[in-house]
Amino acid sequence: MDKSRRHFLGLSAAALAGVSLIPTLTSCNGAQTAAPAAAPSDGKPNSNFAGVRMGTITYSWRSMPMNLENLIKYCREANVSYLELMGSDLEACLGAPENPTMRIMQAAMAAQAQQRPAGGAPGAAPGGQRPAGGPGGAPGGFRRPSFTPEQQAEIDKYNQDMANFRNNMDYGKVEEVRKRLESEGIYCPIVKTEPSRQTTEEGMDYAFKLAKAMGAVGVSDEMSMDAAQKVAPFAEKHDMYYILHNHMQYATEEWSAGPDPVLAVSPKIMLNFDSGHYFGSTGKHPVDFIKKYKDRIIHLHVKDKTGPNAEEPNANQVWGQGQTPLEDIFTYLRDEKVDIYPMIELEYNVKPWSNAVKEVATCVKYARQILM
Repeated sequence: MDKSRRHFLGLSAAALAGVSLIPTLTSCNGAQTAAPAAAPSDGKPNSNFAGVRMGTITYSWRSMPMNLENLIKYCREANVSYLELMGSDLEACLGAPENPTMRIMQAAMAAQAQQRPAGGAPGAAPGGQRPAGGPGGAPGGFRRPSFTPEQQAEIDKYNQDMANFRNNMDYGKVEEVRKRLESEGIYCPIVKTEPSRQTTEEGMDYAFKLAKAMGAVGVSDEMSMDAAQKVAPFAEKHDMYYILHNHMQYATEEWSAGPDPVLAVSPKIMLNFDSGHYFGSTGKHPVDFIKKYKDRIIHLHVKDKTGPNAEEPNANQVWGQGQTPLEDIFTYLRDEKVDIYPMIELEYNVKPWSNAVKEVATCVKYARQILM
């Protein structure tokens, strides 16, 4: 991590191209970056388009079964070379125990649906009253389900198994996963381990050590001042970046002036700027934000959305059907040679005749058509 962030990104591009560093472009701090990669001839993905390194967060493939071979398959099919790798997806590639929670919740919610009063709205409480809901509640307006003793025991066992899995992590095995991915032309500059969720120092250390073994420049998490203050000392300890992701914060009074207070906590704090959430909630042009904070942004989340004044405001759309100025974002990164990864975050509904991998591939092609 003694290399600058921009030099790190330049090295990643050179590794993808399979050539030594050929100085054709120079970033604003003087670090050399590599020439755009040639078209692949070996079946490996190549999403370096005119020097813009397109990628995706593996959250985009949350509906797909995850293991190492599947991850490689998805990257090949979608033509994705760069990943923001969800911590849970990385752990799945490392052989982590399968999490039963979603399966158990779905079964409990199905049982709850069968028990609701006849004629009541979905999720209706006895007497026709709507159950408590809101953010963090069970999806679809249902009450948060209660578990049978057997279901709770299965969840408790999983939690203990995961604790043992993490406490006994073989970081050499993590490096093997990294090398396997890199041999396939796939790079993981960011791992979303969300260290702010950890309650112990050991847990936060694990979040950074796991990402460092993958060769990542930093770990990503959800943005808050509390998270920044809690985790910044660990980012400094491990000499890695702590990369904070926004949802609709910039549309609130507290964050309307920008992220300067949270960035001031530590030079190791950087931004995962979600341009879609920003535009959808504020209506402001994302490129203006990127220009101002380009030296503190590691990667973008890119999605197409409607703006806040649309008939259906702040709604996810198929790329090209919303109002987010995607072309402006991509061409700015290309023309100004800005070393920021634009990462696809697939959030619009996928039709039954398609799947998440095909949709990410479509988004990659959309971006390539603009950039090349």
